[in-house]
Amino acid sequence: MPAASSSTSPPSNGYRSVFREGLFAGKVIIVTGAGSGLGRCTAHELASLGATLALVGRSEDKLKAVQAELAEDHQRTSAGHKTYSCDIRNEQQVRETIASIIADLGRVDGLFNCAGGQFPAKLEKISLNGWDAVVRNNLHGTFLMSRECYTQWMEHHGGTIVNMLADIWGGMPGMGHSGAARAGVWNFTETAACEWGHAGVRVNAVAPGWIASAGMDSYNEDYQALLRTLRHKVPLQRFGTESELAGAAVFLLSEASAFINGTVIRVDGGVPNARHSWPLPPAERTIEYNGFPRYQPPTGLQEQTP
Repeated sequence: MPAASSSTSPPSNGYRSVFREGLFAGKVIIVTGAGSGLGRCTAHELASLGATLALVGRSEDKLKAVQAELAEDHQRTSAGHKTYSCDIRNEQQVRETIASIIADLGRVDGLFNCAGGQFPAKLEKISLNGWDAVVRNNLHGTFLMSRECYTQWMEHHGGTIVNMLADIWGGMPGMGHSGAARAGVWNFTETAACEWGHAGVRVNAVAPGWIASAGMDSYNEDYQALLRTLRHKVPLQRFGTESELAGAAVFLLSEASAFINGTVIRVDGGVPNARHSWPLPPAERTIEYNGFPRYQPPTGLQEQTP
C-alpha cells in the first residue's frame, strides 16, 4: 500500500469526499468512538459535507482534539460540533447523553455506532471479565445508543442508524469475544430494521475487514507480526484505508440509501471470497481511496526489514 504523507496539515480543501457538497447540511449526526481511528475519519468526512456532529467517546481530551481539527479543516462547513464524554456501556450515561444532544443540537438525524474494542486472545484464555468487557462495549453499547436515539427522537421523526460489525463470517478465531458481540450486532441490526422501519428509521451496518487504522498499533508485537501477513490473503492484496470504511458508512447515512434497510456492506477487499483452492497472485496494481489528509497508517503494519 502506498505510504501516506507524513504531514498532518490538511490541504486547503480539507477532506476530499466523493459525495456532493452540502449533503448533510442541517443534519445532526452522532458518531461514537469519535476520538480516534475510524470514528475520527468518518467525523471529518461528515463535517466536510455540512453535518453538525455530536462527538461521543470516553476520552474528553481526544474528543476535544478532534473537535479542534474539525474547526480547522472545515471552516466553510463548521456548524458548532459538540463533544460528549460517555461510557456507552452505562445505560444512565447513554440516556443522559442523548437527552443532552437533543437539548443542545435540537435533533438527531443519524447515528454511527463506531465505538468498540477488543484484544487478541484464544477462547480458553479469555476471562469472564474480559469477555464481558468486550461484549458490553461492542454489543450492549450499540443497543443502548440505538434504543435511546430511537425512543428519544427517531420514533417520531425518523432517522438513520449505521452499526459496526467486523469480518465475522465463519467465526473469528483469536477474537471470539468480539466475533460473538459483532454477530449479535448483526442480528440486532436486522431486527431493528424490521421493528423500526414503520417510523422511517433505517438500520444498517458496515463490516470492515483489515483496515489500516491507528487502533492496530495498540496490539502487541506478536499480533502485529500476524497482521502484517494478512494483506497477502486479500484478493486486492492490500489493507483498506479509514476513508474506504468511512465512505460506506456515510453512504448508508445518506439519502442515496433510502431503500436500503437491514443490510451489511462488507468493506474487506473480498477476503471471504478467497478460497484455499485458489492461490492469490501478487497484485499487479492497487487503487485505493484516501480522502483524509490527516490519515496516518499504523506503524505496526509496515513491512519489517531484516
